[in-house]
Amino acid sequence: MKRIAVLASGRGSNFQAVIDAIAIGEIPAVCCGLVTDNPSAYAITRAEEAGIPVFIVDFTACPSKEAYEQALLAVLRSLGADLYILAGYMRIVGTGIVHELKGRMINIHPALLPSFPGLHAQRQALDYGVKVSGCTVHFVDEGMDTGPIIVQTCVPVMEGDDEESLAGRILEKEHRCLPAAIRLFCEGRLEIRDRRVFILPKPGNPSVGSRRIP
Repeated sequence: MKRIAVLASGRGSNFQAVIDAIAIGEIPAVCCGLVTDNPSAYAITRAEEAGIPVFIVDFTACPSKEAYEQALLAVLRSLGADLYILAGYMRIVGTGIVHELKGRMINIHPALLPSFPGLHAQRQALDYGVKVSGCTVHFVDEGMDTGPIIVQTCVPVMEGDDEESLAGRILEKEHRCLPAAIRLFCEGRLEIRDRRVFILPKPGNPSVGSRRIP
């Protein structure tokens, strides 16, 4: 069974979606740890309730960015996970970590990448006037939300939407999209070729899965 670790900075609702998916057998994995940079993150409570070990790497307690990244890398190495999941982790992961975990770290972003990377993606989408938004799960590379795309989910942008309402609608889809991507990884069904991620068929099933989650 695969070992996964989750990095989160806040409420951890996507983390909870992963916990729930593991509990019902949707994800064939064990969560070996929650890593957070925020000692006050509600994600910690979620982890404790699920019996998942918590590792706090507080950026403000580190003397430098380099020291923080070294401390974070040490924790990630100690977990020995097959997959590391950025689920609302609000700090940029250093290139050294990205290089070491290439192909084993994924991120969920509340927009249809490559559009609207970075912070406040929902606000960017509304300001631009798009009619459709959504979320993306992608492998992490050295850029800002630029890694190879695994799966995406669409939501309509409604008349009268504000940042909060659009974010809430997208978040509902994130809770399905992220577990689906993790499941594909754990089943060994993801293959990266250049910038493209191919979803391989299940054994005995000649059809290839969709990269879009309904």
